[in-house]
Amino acid sequence: MADTATTDERVKEMSRLRLSLMRPELGGMVGTVAVFVFFLLFAYDSGMFAAQGIMNWSIVSAQFMIIAVGACLLMIAGEFDLSVGSMIGFAGMMIAVFGIVLDLPMWIAILITFVICVSLGALNGFIVIRTGLPSFIVTLAFLFILRGFTIYIPQTVENKTIIGGIRDAAEGDWLAPVFGGKIFTGFFQWLGDIGVVGVFERGSREGQPVVDGLPMLIVWALLLVAFGHILLTRTRFGNWVFAAGGDAEAARNSGVPVNRVKVLMFMFTAFCATVFATCQVMEFGSAGADRGLLKEFEAIIAVVIGGALLTGGYGSVIGAALGALIFGVVQQGLFFAGVESSLFRVFLGIILLGAVVLNTYIRRMITGER
Repeated sequence: MADTATTDERVKEMSRLRLSLMRPELGGMVGTVAVFVFFLLFAYDSGMFAAQGIMNWSIVSAQFMIIAVGACLLMIAGEFDLSVGSMIGFAGMMIAVFGIVLDLPMWIAILITFVICVSLGALNGFIVIRTGLPSFIVTLAFLFILRGFTIYIPQTVENKTIIGGIRDAAEGDWLAPVFGGKIFTGFFQWLGDIGVVGVFERGSREGQPVVDGLPMLIVWALLLVAFGHILLTRTRFGNWVFAAGGDAEAARNSGVPVNRVKVLMFMFTAFCATVFATCQVMEFGSAGADRGLLKEFEAIIAVVIGGALLTGGYGSVIGAALGALIFGVVQQGLFFAGVESSLFRVFLGIILLGAVVLNTYIRRMITGER
């Protein structure tokens, strides 16, 4: 009986190599190693891997990472949100309008903005669920609606499309530093005081470290990646996300609240976009109507590079984070390597094409398609 069970043709054993190839993070891992090796060879002496250089590409990567986490979970659930970029611009402008034009305390302006934007995310999801329209179409409409309001509102109230003064208004506020402050400043100062190589560099003021703390933008990116990964891999809700994107009808028949899962993922995507926007306006001290342009596509590209399937039901938050890291390193690395900046999108397109080909191969392995 035991011999029959072990030789049953219905039980197909898979090699470790094949199992490794089926991991969604594989493409992101390979891409990350390849990108770092490339820039270590061609930009090692450029300052890219000095303290300030590392901070530069880490900040850029963290920006992509924040919105990639939301986009990843939503894509695994089988939906898209093309309004992310417009949501970033809209959220930043709402903070400026409430905090500067209406002169509300900055913490109130931030909280009201989060409520409005997350509610708009819920509205996106509700429309998709109730109408049965593709999320691509619904969120494309919101892309234009939000961008239009982002331009119209400041022109109406201030006769301009950029509202400044946010940094001054946030002075002494208790919530603003959660998005625009730095942590571990004392630790970095201590590293400089004891002479750790890389903390002090040529051109820095005496007694002042080049890197004086860890920006909250990076902290938010790491927290959201950790939250998304645990949610997706360690909770029942994570199983629901995979089920909703894999086969929604079968998931409903199994008792999975597919509609609720998808609406919550739209809300989380809007939340991530608002975190990005809040960190951005605190960094620049202003809100502009053109902020967030094309960020929705950059988020989706980072997720695809990280191994998620466009068809839903498969992906990894860690993979999306690696895709965002590739994005940031390539963007800054080309600058340090002295390559024409316009080639960034060429490089990105090549990486994206390779990721899609790899993802297609993986999908065929999983589904048995030819």
